[in-house]
Amino acid sequence: MASVAFSPDALAEYEAAVRRYPERRAALMPVLWLAQREFGYLSDQVMVYVAGLLGLPPAWVASVASFYTMYYKRPMGRHHLQVCVSLPCALVGAERIRDCVSRRLGIDIGETTSDGRFSLSAVECLASCGTGPMMQVNDDYHENLDEARSLALIDRLARE
Repeated sequence: MASVAFSPDALAEYEAAVRRYPERRAALMPVLWLAQREFGYLSDQVMVYVAGLLGLPPAWVASVASFYTMYYKRPMGRHHLQVCVSLPCALVGAERIRDCVSRRLGIDIGETTSDGRFSLSAVECLASCGTGPMMQVNDDYHENLDEARSLALIDRLARE
């Protein structure tokens, strides 16, 4: 198994992040975010690496990474589609959005297309309750969705 290590640029970011906190362990979440950006997802090996950098038990790092849905524990598609399924979005059609996206991509929640372009997740509250149903694609919000707008978005992303 190949060893993981931050690139020089990421290592500089790590060092800057750690300096912003009174204790190294307080930098865990930003360092996990950095590690995910650097390595694509938080594999067991990456979490052990982060634990070593911060002087934390690997179980502590894994528990934080497992608690938050923003941290990926498996490779994700180039476009990570996260459909909000909390009650406000559910009341205005989140299930229809989730189902039409799933059908179009040929994958279920928690899966990635065979070409690695799309991953689909159902997530709780993305804090856009007044503009549901909504879906986050990577870091971008897409609100007030209906089936046609959702499918047009997927088609546009597929052309990129």
